[in-house]
Amino acid sequence: MGKDGTELREFGMEQCVGEASVRFREPVEIMASASVVGTKEGQGPLGALFDKVGQDDYFGGKTWEEAESNLQKEALRMAFAKAELEPKDVRFLFAGDLLGQSIASSFGVSEFGIPHFGLYGACSTCGEALSLGAMMIAGGFAERIACVTSSHFATAEREFRFPLEYGNQRPLSASWTVTGSGAFLLRRAGLQEPGRARILGMTAGRIVDYGLKDSMNMGACMAPAAADTLVRHFKDWGRSPAYYDHVITGDLGSIGRTAFLDLLAMRGIDLAEKHLDCGMLIYDAERQDVHAGGSGCGCCAVTLSAWILKQLEEGFWKRVLFLPTGALLSKTSFNEGKTVPCICHALVLEGA
Repeated sequence: MGKDGTELREFGMEQCVGEASVRFREPVEIMASASVVGTKEGQGPLGALFDKVGQDDYFGGKTWEEAESNLQKEALRMAFAKAELEPKDVRFLFAGDLLGQSIASSFGVSEFGIPHFGLYGACSTCGEALSLGAMMIAGGFAERIACVTSSHFATAEREFRFPLEYGNQRPLSASWTVTGSGAFLLRRAGLQEPGRARILGMTAGRIVDYGLKDSMNMGACMAPAAADTLVRHFKDWGRSPAYYDHVITGDLGSIGRTAFLDLLAMRGIDLAEKHLDCGMLIYDAERQDVHAGGSGCGCCAVTLSAWILKQLEEGFWKRVLFLPTGALLSKTSFNEGKTVPCICHALVLEGA
């Protein structure tokens, strides 16, 4: 009881389950989304499904960083147009990218004038944004939320590895940062006609560090975080792989997928037939020379918007577990010889 004799209510706590999960009383809908990608992505297996493929990877900018900001602007504009909404119709915006101080987002979304939360979860940022946005709606703090993330091959190389002018050699374990941006508009369920899909809940990831230091093998570094989140999700929700049509990771790539499946097998979980990975879906590994596959904030964001939601929308799948993964390193930590801590968030998505 409060000091004035009124009963205190633990608002929203009845939606919490297990150690780190939230199961929404009412699903949150993904009402609209948009995907904008670069030329290489447009030439891949999903090329015809993206909303826009750039004529070149500058997207009208003078620098690679300006190009990435323009990616976010265009994806968000297209999402608003699809939903027939204006920026003023959205309460909050969650945005993030891979660059220092998230400059792709800060320069990319400022013109929309939406109250803004800047996020950094490395390549898991799409999952982080959707999780926080959905929880804010489920908690009654907003009716509509916008989420946008991006990455760009050239900006990521300069931020984490070497500028393209160096022409450095890439090992076979390396992934190719996706040039792309995915934008999503969320709303309370029941406001209008069903959206593209529904978010039933989420499981927050925790930082997992197996002591690996190879920044050119992100898949192996992130696999333990993905396995950790998946195991805790099954425990929190009381689920098994049979509950989902597919479990879809963000950007483990071919090497990370092997490590992920091996780690799960050690826990008695066989996911080989259920698992898909956005980093392996977005490119044709044999034809496009991307080595281990795709990565970056834009990888799972554009794959979710263009392909995963389409499968749910059209009834090919009923329910999937979406597991964006991220490596939380920087060029400073790498140059100081630090390990690569990683994280993975899980979202339960269902056809509307």
